[in-house]
Amino acid sequence: MKQVAIVRHAKAVPYGYENDFERELTDRGEKDAGNIGRELKRKGIQPDAIISSPAARALKTAQIFAENLGFEKSRIQEMRDIYDGLTTTEFLQLIHQLPESAETAFFFGHNPGFHYFVSNLLKNFTGDMPTCSTVVIRFEVNSWQEAEARKGELVFQLVPAQFKI
Repeated sequence: MKQVAIVRHAKAVPYGYENDFERELTDRGEKDAGNIGRELKRKGIQPDAIISSPAARALKTAQIFAENLGFEKSRIQEMRDIYDGLTTTEFLQLIHQLPESAETAFFFGHNPGFHYFVSNLLKNFTGDMPTCSTVVIRFEVNSWQEAEARKGELVFQLVPAQFKI
């Protein structure tokens, strides 16, 4: 069994679009990422690989998750193509290239692409992908090469609204 966690970056500042790549997280975004990272740890979801868009807001979200999950930040792989945009077929090719020793891989990036990936990897997904939304998808396969579109099973989805007091 292999699984992926697809994470849309946490809430970013609503300005700076002239340099979108450098937009930072808001305080709320940092808090949301911490809450969801801690919940994943509580649920026993441990990354064997973390791959992130190098955009500031996605990378910072990945770093906060890594910190909460005990994953070395220096092991986070940055992939510019995630920021630039991938098709579902290209995203699946990325999944197929994961090391077989990895059972759980985390991906951090942006909408609309990440919403499309979730919708196309799962048999049925009618949800939304607000900022910091984390969707864990299980593939009943032994090799990443066997992961296919519409064959994933939803394990769960976490969104920041679940942690509001």
